Amino acid sequence: MAPPLRPPHDDATLEASLAEPDAATRDALCALDGDLIVLGAGGKMGPSLTRMAHRALAGTGRRVIAVSRFSQPALAASLTADGITVVRAALDDPRAVAALPDAANVLWLAGQKFGTTHDPVGTWSHNVVAAVHAAERYAGSRIVCFSTGNVYGRTPIAHGGSQETDPLVPDGEYAASCIGRERVFTAVAQRTGAPLLLNRLFYACDLRYGVATDIALRILAGEPVSLDPAAVNVIWQGDANRLALRALTCARPCTETPAVALNITGPVIPIRELAARVAHYAGRAVTFTGVEGPDALTANVDALACALPHDPLPLDTLCAWAVGWIQSKGRLLHKPTHYEVRDGRF
Repeated sequence: MAPPLRPPHDDATLEASLAEPDAATRDALCALDGDLIVLGAGGKMGPSLTRMAHRALAGTGRRVIAVSRFSQPALAASLTADGITVVRAALDDPRAVAALPDAANVLWLAGQKFGTTHDPVGTWSHNVVAAVHAAERYAGSRIVCFSTGNVYGRTPIAHGGSQETDPLVPDGEYAASCIGRERVFTAVAQRTGAPLLLNRLFYACDLRYGVATDIALRILAGEPVSLDPAAVNVIWQGDANRLALRALTCARPCTETPAVALNITGPVIPIRELAARVAHYAGRAVTFTGVEGPDALTANVDALACALPHDPLPLDTLCAWAVGWIQSKGRLLHKPTHYEVRDGRF
């Protein structure tokens, strides 16, 4: 196993790592015209992605606008201090969305996943109704709409993961509502000729949450790791941020063809192998529970490699960082990914 890179040691260095653009990200954003707006900038990925965009566009005079309710005032103040334009707005309020600033480049990050089972109406409101308001408000802008790999449903592991052209077969209300979100943005883009890309993100890992962190917590606590599902995809959130911003250059009009979709994640990895890597850096034995099944929710990333070539953070580094973060008492979000859920009930 390759030696890990120097790990982030606190929230500030972690955020800096997650928000650092590479040359490809700077080149991609600088090749576009106009301001950039992040809708749903107050969530798990929003702050670091927004900061990355701002850093990539430094010196261009173009604005990066962060929109959210910002229930944590300190986050809004921090983004403002960084030079980002902060707008407080409820994205499920059509009047608030109508009043948002113009922007040529739009990233939609808002949505609800956890609590879906007990709040289906809220889920559809956040994931579909709010999307209607945003799609109409920014009709004509270049849009990257964050979606999810859950839209595919499980496929045989031997097939190597779902491809972007595969039929969408959702499990549960969350996945169904995310298909609804995709359809809304696609319908408006087809009518207006606007460039659109559907970002089907699988399991971004920030050390404060993520599949690697979930598994590390279990191994360090002496608890068994479930082998159901037998495989997953994972990606370092810094890489996911860079790819999402670069994906703006891949957005295409969908007046005569389906909207462009892209699986943004890392290669498929068996849970058994991922847990073994984590256990190596934890210096602990790993035990398992359950039986590896023949199918799982996984993505094929061949199209990503062609569209957006990149050098990802090595998986061993991510595993080592997750272990080190927990052992050093790094802050956790206490938001398990529930990657082992197979029926789509979150």
